[in-house]
Amino acid sequence: MKKSIFVFALIAVLLAACGRGNKFEVNGKVEGATKTTKLVLEMASNGEWLAVDSTWTDDNGSFTFAEVAPQYPNIYRLRLNDKSIYFPIDSIDELTINSKLKTFDIDFDVAGSDEAVAIMKIDKDAMKYAKASPEEKAKWKDQLSREIVKDLQSIVAYYAINKYVGGQPLFDPMNDNDMKIIGAVANAYDSYKKDDPRTNYLVQLTLDGQRRRRAESGNTPSIAAEQISLIDINLQDENGKPQTLSAVASKGGVVLLNFTMYNQGFSPAYNKVLNDIYVQYKDRGLNIYQVALDDNVSNWRSAAKNLPWITVYDPMGEYSQNVSSYNVAGVPTSFIIDRSGQIVSRVEDINQLKSEVAKYI
Repeated sequence: MKKSIFVFALIAVLLAACGRGNKFEVNGKVEGATKTTKLVLEMASNGEWLAVDSTWTDDNGSFTFAEVAPQYPNIYRLRLNDKSIYFPIDSIDELTINSKLKTFDIDFDVAGSDEAVAIMKIDKDAMKYAKASPEEKAKWKDQLSREIVKDLQSIVAYYAINKYVGGQPLFDPMNDNDMKIIGAVANAYDSYKKDDPRTNYLVQLTLDGQRRRRAESGNTPSIAAEQISLIDINLQDENGKPQTLSAVASKGGVVLLNFTMYNQGFSPAYNKVLNDIYVQYKDRGLNIYQVALDDNVSNWRSAAKNLPWITVYDPMGEYSQNVSSYNVAGVPTSFIIDRSGQIVSRVEDINQLKSEVAKYI
C-alpha cells in the first residue's frame, strides 16, 4: 500500500512537471564501456529507489538521460549493476558525470551544480575516511556538521543525514550529537518546506530516534540545584541583534533564564506569570533572558516584539547545543542565575517560579 500511494503521488508530480515543460539532463561518459553497457537512472523515495529510465552507452561509453524535472529537489543515482553514483537534481539542472567501467563508483566526477559537487565531495570523503582513525573520522564529521548547519534546508543536508558508511548511518539517531543535526534538518524542513515530500519522513525519523533513545537511556538528567557556573548562550533577538546570556548576567542582577515555545498552549499564561514577576522585581535588578525554540521564526518575532525583556531565537530548536548544555527535557523550563553568575535553581513548576526568584533578589 505504501508503494502504491507513492506511485500515485509520483505520477501527479510528473504530470505537474510535464505541464511546465521542464526537463533535466544527465550526460557523460563511462570510460571502457561499450554499447552493451546498461545504465539505470533512479530517484530516491525516502529510503527506496524507483527506476526512472535506462539506457545503453554508445561505443565510446557516452550516454544521455533527458527526463521530466522533479517538482522538488531530489536525490538521484546513476547505477551500473550494483555500483551507483549519487547526485541531486533541482528543476532544470544539466549535469555531467564521467567515470570508468571498472571503478565506476570510486573514480568519478560530477559537475553542473554546486549541490552536485558538494554531494560528490561527501561521498569521496566517506571513502577516504572509512579507513581513517577514529580521531580523523570525528574531525571530518564535525566539519561536515558545520557545513550542514549553514544551510539546513538544502538537499545536501538531507543527503548527508541519510548517508550510510560501511553499512552504518553517518548520522546515527541513537547518538545525542548526531540527533541534534538530524533534528535541526527536520526542523528546518518542517518550518520552511511543509509541502516537500521529504518533510514528513524527516520528522518521523526524528521522532523515532527520540523514542528509541528515551527507551534506552530513561529520563533525561537535570542540572542539579547546587551552584553551577552559567553556560553562555549567544543568539539573536527579534531585531537581529546578538544577545549573550553572559552580558545580561554581567549587569550584576538576578537573571531568570527561560526556555520556551511561543506556539504552545501554555505560553500566554506562562508569559503572564513572567511579566508579573518582571514588573515586581525589575527595579531590584531582575533580568529575563528567554530562549524560544519554536519552529516558526515569524510567529516568534511577532510575539517577541511585545515583550519587555530579552527574548532570543534558537534556530536549532529543541535539538540545539543550548538545550543539550542545560539538559532541558521539556518546556517551559527556567533557571535562576544569582548576582555572582551562578546557576542556583532549576524551576519546571510555574507555581514555584515567583518564590524561587524571590529567594535571590
